[in-house]
Amino acid sequence: MIGIYMFGAALVLLAIGYPVAFSFGFVSLVFGAISAYFELASDGITLALFQEEFLSMFSMMPFRIYSIMTNKILLAVPLFIFMGIVLQKSKLAERLLEAMGTLFGNIRGGVAISTVIVGTMLAASTGVVGASVVAMGVISLPVMLKYGYSKPLACGTICASGTLGQIIPPSIILIILADVFGVAVGDLFKAAVMPSLFLVGSYIVYILVISYLKPQVAPAIKIDRTIPTSTRIFTALKAIIPPFLLIFVVLGSIFAGVATPTESASVGAIGAIILSIMYKEFSIKLTMDSAKQTVQITAMVFAILIGATAFSMVFVYTGADSIVEEFMTSLPGDKWGFLILSMLIILFLGFFIDFIEISYIVVPILLPISETIGIDPIWFAILIAMNLQTSFLTPPFGFSLFYLKGVAKDIATTDIYKGVIPFILIQILVLASIIVFPKFFGF
Repeated sequence: MIGIYMFGAALVLLAIGYPVAFSFGFVSLVFGAISAYFELASDGITLALFQEEFLSMFSMMPFRIYSIMTNKILLAVPLFIFMGIVLQKSKLAERLLEAMGTLFGNIRGGVAISTVIVGTMLAASTGVVGASVVAMGVISLPVMLKYGYSKPLACGTICASGTLGQIIPPSIILIILADVFGVAVGDLFKAAVMPSLFLVGSYIVYILVISYLKPQVAPAIKIDRTIPTSTRIFTALKAIIPPFLLIFVVLGSIFAGVATPTESASVGAIGAIILSIMYKEFSIKLTMDSAKQTVQITAMVFAILIGATAFSMVFVYTGADSIVEEFMTSLPGDKWGFLILSMLIILFLGFFIDFIEISYIVVPILLPISETIGIDPIWFAILIAMNLQTSFLTPPFGFSLFYLKGVAKDIATTDIYKGVIPFILIQILVLASIIVFPKFFGF
């Protein structure tokens, strides 16, 4: 049971705000020492034996770290992060929101629908959740409030749209899960297209329905009719086509098998620089700031990965993985019991800890069990990715809620919480649909 206690201790440290990578590393060392002590206690323990047992536990750690450093799949992570940050600094979100506003603003819920569509395009081009939520919170929220939109609906739409970067390719979480599952990133990207589009469609349907049933929560905006429709469409297309072409080149090359995700990510990074030049936003400072932020985010991800590697080594050494596997495989309902419980566990943990920790700590525990039961790894990975997206919205620690609150000082936290609840329910329904009707989604 030492491994189970270790898992609980890690959650406590994360809950009180201790840095993630250090939490995993510290807990691994402490419980590794405890485990080594109990392993030798029955036979008599000496300092030399204790040191030998403790060090043998981590003997493979240098090789694990080296394999992380040389992993070509993970090389795509900093490249996609760099692409997203450059596009965010090039004010891509502003241009897209203004363009979509001119196209859909004159229908009920038009600005909210525009926000969802822009969130979709930002997810496919930048994939940076924080940047998307902040950008739309600064630009779209004042417009919706100005024209009488309900605060909860406006806040919920922005938070939900901003989190689409978690499931829409090229998503960082999909790259991480591809590495954990040992599957091709391109296969995971392809598998995520249908579920993500279904989720986007569900958001739009909800906004249209609520706008029809309660016109006062999302009124239509009167558009300046002095500007010809053709002019408005042309202006909108100028903002939409360049990022769409970048998305097409990056994802199209992966899906067609022309390039690997890492190669496509490098093309995307260069494409983002070209777009910043086209938008007349390019500067050496922009490039340096983007590179610096990329290094900071990437270092955080890899530090967590190294800490999680140490954690998993001790967890397996203590035999806790066997306890979990025995429990999960003995559940009633076989495959369905395992799927339901694992999804509930990930959903619950998402209330408190980040998707990266869940991917590197919880998923490796569940993966061998899913393989034993015979669950399709691509399908299971997409279920986890969809579930992890929900963690950005769930109170009290959903990151999207914090991002929006940070830029919307006059909005009450309760309005944000009320706004995201319908979108959380939509995500859970879509997740349930993927579980119950896998063939509909191409699995």
